[in-house]
Amino acid sequence: MNKKVNILFTATFSTSFIQEDLKILNSQFTVTTIISSGIKTFFSYVSAIRSVDITFSWFASVYSSVLIFLSKVFKKKTILILGGVDVAKIPEQNYGIWNSWWKSIIVRYGIQNADIVLAVDESLKIDAIRLAQYDGNNIHVLPTGYDSDRWKPGNQKENIVLTIANCDNMTRVKIKGIDFLMDVATAMPNTSFVLVGIKNEIASTLEFPITMKHYESVEQSELLAWYQRAKVFFQPSMREGLPNTLCEAMLCDCFPVGTNVGGIAKVIGDSGLVIQYADVIGATKALHQALNHTDEITSRERIIQNYSITAREKSLLSYISSLLNEK
Repeated sequence: MNKKVNILFTATFSTSFIQEDLKILNSQFTVTTIISSGIKTFFSYVSAIRSVDITFSWFASVYSSVLIFLSKVFKKKTILILGGVDVAKIPEQNYGIWNSWWKSIIVRYGIQNADIVLAVDESLKIDAIRLAQYDGNNIHVLPTGYDSDRWKPGNQKENIVLTIANCDNMTRVKIKGIDFLMDVATAMPNTSFVLVGIKNEIASTLEFPITMKHYESVEQSELLAWYQRAKVFFQPSMREGLPNTLCEAMLCDCFPVGTNVGGIAKVIGDSGLVIQYADVIGATKALHQALNHTDEITSRERIIQNYSITAREKSLLSYISSLLNEK
């Protein structure tokens, strides 16, 4: 523990995985936290940066890039986390900051000039190198980590196919593969599907199969209950980084089925089944196989071995130590 080291921790919104990193840093250092957006945020950066040693930002954005520029001016070390959407460019869906010519210039600067860039999956490193147009010599791969004591199996599984996806607009519906999910559910009329995370105003515009129940975002305790009930977790994404809900579900002994995009296949490994996006026939076959799976479930052990929160903590502290030793 080194409370003499002050870290400026920034993000424009909060999630469970962002809070996990904040918890790690708070346990070891003095942390100034700015989780906000809007013009006042930039003034907060200027006010805070003089008294810190390192800045730590989640997601490449205009905000984090401006902070990296300020850090250069004030000779502060910088860590930038790439989470997925920040290195996405899908013009047909208008998805990703790189579709904006002026924002892409600013974000390119941020990625190129951060002292350490940590991508949660190798696929994101490749995307960042391509979009930022440089050799990526400051980018390292460090997956997010998960607490196996929090996410753990329950007593009895039910024949439910569960999908968790935060969808508050139609672009997110497409990116998270919810239209694909609905097609699969329609093709499996005797199977129960549950979708958690879709806003009611968005859900009201969609025609869900009668076998699919849908809910808005739920508390962590209720999310755990769904993981513990569902026999199968289905990640139908069109675009993904390293999906947190997939890892959490696997820790709860869900049999994983997911599309071959981003880090999904690497997370699942040989503990589940991987399909092609939009392949309805392939998905139905995989889900039937998953629901009828009677062998030992190995998904929990795979996450414990490869994506533990303790491993992420150890690596984060090592990267921070390397920056402090350069000062």
